[in-house]
Amino acid sequence: QLQLVESGGGFVQPGGSLRLSCTPSGSIFKISAMGWYRQAPGKQRDVVGTITSTGSTNYADSVKGRFTISRDNAKNTMYLQMNNLKPEDTAVYYCNALSGTALHWGQGTQVTVSS
Repeated sequence: QLQLVESGGGFVQPGGSLRLSCTPSGSIFKISAMGWYRQAPGKQRDVVGTITSTGSTNYADSVKGRFTISRDNAKNTMYLQMNNLKPEDTAVYYCNALSGTALHWGQGTQVTVSS
């Protein structure tokens, strides 16, 4: 069983930065695509961005130019660098990973942007 653990969330003022990590453990089998999602209170979970095993990325329009996804394939770890954070970025951030044909999710990490 593959487990994903997100870390790096916290409280930051508008304009600040945070770096999230998504670290897998357990039965790691050929993780291919990985992604970051977020869910604000009372809203659905939306995609932030995704990254393939070769490093190709896609981002939601709302975060383009501010967020960067990267991954260390040797560690199967994915990162989300978030710059110029805005109050509307406040949400629980989740990572997922496609391993074989199974999609796995982490438990989420809270990001709060407020003055």
